[in-house]
Amino acid sequence: MSRGPDRDPRRRSADSRSLTEPSARFKALFVLLVGLSGGTMALGGGASPLTVGLLTVGGVVAGAALLWYLLWILG
Repeated sequence: MSRGPDRDPRRRSADSRSLTEPSARFKALFVLLVGLSGGTMALGGGASPLTVGLLTVGGVVAGAALLWYLLWILG
């Protein structure tokens, strides 16, 4: 008799990695936070809107790379 969700990673369905999981939301928030910090610093420095946008996109890319690295060294 099974009472709760299956904790065996081999038996999880493919949809269990959706953005509704707390860990997936935390990862997305981490990447977004790193990306927005670059744009916020550029905005505070008086940069043009184009530069702010480019630095925000660059920050998101850097955040994704940092998240990948952290997951790689921890996993």
